[in-house]
Amino acid sequence: MNLEQGAHRANPLTRIIDAALQRDGGWLPFDRFMALALYAPGLGYYANASRKFGRMPSSGSDFVTAPELTPLFGRALAVQVAEALDKTGTDEIWEFGAGSGALALQLLDALGGRVVRYRIVDLSGTLRERQQQTLAKHAAKVEWLGELPESMNGVVVGNEVLDAMPVQVLARSGGQWFERGVVAQGDGFAWSDRPTDLLPPVEIEGQHDYLTEIHPQAEAFIATLADRLKRGAAFFFDYGFPESEYYHPQRHMGTVMCHRGHEADGDPLSHVGEKDITAHVNFTGIALAGQDAGLDVLGYCNQARFLLNAGILPMMEQATLAERSMAARLIHEHEMGELFKVVGFAAGEPWDAIGFAEGDRSHTL
Repeated sequence: MNLEQGAHRANPLTRIIDAALQRDGGWLPFDRFMALALYAPGLGYYANASRKFGRMPSSGSDFVTAPELTPLFGRALAVQVAEALDKTGTDEIWEFGAGSGALALQLLDALGGRVVRYRIVDLSGTLRERQQQTLAKHAAKVEWLGELPESMNGVVVGNEVLDAMPVQVLARSGGQWFERGVVAQGDGFAWSDRPTDLLPPVEIEGQHDYLTEIHPQAEAFIATLADRLKRGAAFFFDYGFPESEYYHPQRHMGTVMCHRGHEADGDPLSHVGEKDITAHVNFTGIALAGQDAGLDVLGYCNQARFLLNAGILPMMEQATLAERSMAARLIHEHEMGELFKVVGFAAGEPWDAIGFAEGDRSHTL
């Protein structure tokens, strides 16, 4: 073993994964590996001190999300949140995976006294510190939690939180389905497939080799949220597709992707803990999980249509040229406008939500 290899294996996160492999007979399903790589306390990507969120690689960040691009994202979303607070008779916002705190700041600035309490559920202590700095002027309203309470009321928001929930990877080879897992190999990790009874939620036409994911953790999260949310609404933004597109026969390479230094790659087994690992969202599964647990689906559409419905264009007209340029990325089809989708839920009596007033695609789920 050379010095570089020895240093890699001495990585504390790698040792934690090694221990998990040993306990499980040398093979970890990918969702377990992904959970450790992202969330191992103090060491996983979302639990360590790396910067993560920012517009440019020069900041030391790995990717940018809509609230970091422009405050107009939060201002437009605030229009929908205000309506939801009024319709549900609530005065609290719950945000999952609040990142840098940019979205929370935008919503609190826009909604003012309409929000009595802003609760952030985030597993990352280092991100919590950054959020506290960002939200200092709203400190009296903001509260942090490490897990869901037994009961909650209010409006829930989540931007790019579902894609970071661990997924199981399934591979069809020679007409047989396998679950893809991880084994130790030399000084790193390698893929290893095992026969499985697990299947995608729909039959994949054809006999060609096929790689995809299933999302039991994200769907369980939505079901748990439905159980705890007694009165309110929830809106989730993320990149993904309805089931018919997600499991299309031609989408045979899966959607697992990594982000580091504003570059994307498809190898989650390298630089573990140093980069984000995501998978696209199956919005049909998310909608069904909520519906089956008692929520009503308010709507489903692409991000562009949702933000246009919420009035982002008049906001852009009042903005500077630079701000308009950033906001345009949120709604242009070749940028975030089409790939990103929004799904909304209601706990209690549903209503015609403004974000889905035009362009609702619920029928495609």
